[in-house]
This record gives sequence, structure tokens and C-alpha cells, in this order.
Amino acid sequence: MNWLNSEAFVLLDQHIMWSDMIGNVIGLIALALGWRRSVWSWPVQLLSGVVLFAAFFGHLTGSAGKQVVVIAVALWGWWQWNRGEGKDGRVSVRFATWRERAAMAGAAAVGTVAVSGLFHAYPTLSWDPWPDAYIFVGTIVAMYAQARGMVEFWFAWLLVDVVGVPLNFANGYAFSGFVYVLYGALVLWGMRDWWLRSREAGQPVMEGAPA
Repeated sequence: MNWLNSEAFVLLDQHIMWSDMIGNVIGLIALALGWRRSVWSWPVQLLSGVVLFAAFFGHLTGSAGKQVVVIAVALWGWWQWNRGEGKDGRVSVRFATWRERAAMAGAAAVGTVAVSGLFHAYPTLSWDPWPDAYIFVGTIVAMYAQARGMVEFWFAWLLVDVVGVPLNFANGYAFSGFVYVLYGALVLWGMRDWWLRSREAGQPVMEGAPA
């Protein structure tokens, strides 16, 4: 498996590793499946987490640790979507309630501070404690919202992308940076689709009923 961490090619003076490229392409497929509300989004995310763990391990320990959490949340999300799968094989989507939004925002803020504190206390875990903590916690919040079928899942991913793109380029993970740009485009498309489907389900645009 050593080839995963070997160089695949050089793009714009950036050295692209096989693990970085493969893991992020799989992650992009997982996001596309999420847009299609397919349960397969979760096992594909799990596979992406495994490959990216190999990419980051030994270089960006905090990012590697994030992938362990991503794998665990992917397993939970897979279980959630299997329970909520509709007759068409896809899950229904909705907007979160204001209480749920407040809870997710509060958890993101507290979680970011806590994880950043951990990274500052143990510098070997992260080269960039604050942005790494922000992405770590933001990813978990986004995946939680996706597992619950909340349209806010897409908003959370956009907020992660805003920091994720420059951080990946700065740390030499150019392919991750390029893929995050594609994530942004796909997120906007998926957000529109889920937004419209939540309206088709008869829910108010800016409010949703608890699951």
C-alpha cells in the first residue's frame, strides 16, 4: 500500500499523491450521491475516509484523525438513511427547525474551540490548529445534517469549503484544493435540488418539522 503515498504527477508545481487524488475523487462521488439522495453516498464516504486517512497519516495528524471520525459518522449515517429510505430508494429531505439550527451552530462553535484547544496543547496533532479544528468540526456537523436529511447540510459544506480550499493548497494537498472547488459547485447544485424537494414534500421553505 506504499504506492498510495507516492507521487502520481505534478500539477502547477504541486506534487499530487495517489492517496490524495483517489480519496478526494471518491469523496466527490459520495457528495454527488448525496445530492441524488442515494443511500450509497455513505459507504462511498466511508471508503473515501479510509483512503484519505492513508493520505494524511504521518503528515497532517489532525486531518487523519478527522477521517476516523468521518468513517464512524458515515457508518451512523448509512444506518440512518437505511431506516428512512423511501419507496423510490431515496430519503426524504427537509429544512431543520430553528432549534436544530441553533443546536448545530452552538455545537460547531463549542466543538471548534475545544478541538483547537486540543491541537494547541498537542502541536503534533495539527500544523494549523484553528482552521484544522474548524474543518474537523464542520465536517462532522455537515455529515450529521446530511444523515438527518436536512437541507442545511449543504450550507455547512459551503462553510467548510471556504476554509478547506486555502488550507489544502497551503499544506501541499493541491488535488484536495482543486476538488474542494468542485465541491463548492456541486454543493450549490445539491442545495437547490434539496431545497426544491423539501418544498415538494409540503414543508415551509425556512422551517421544518422535527424528525
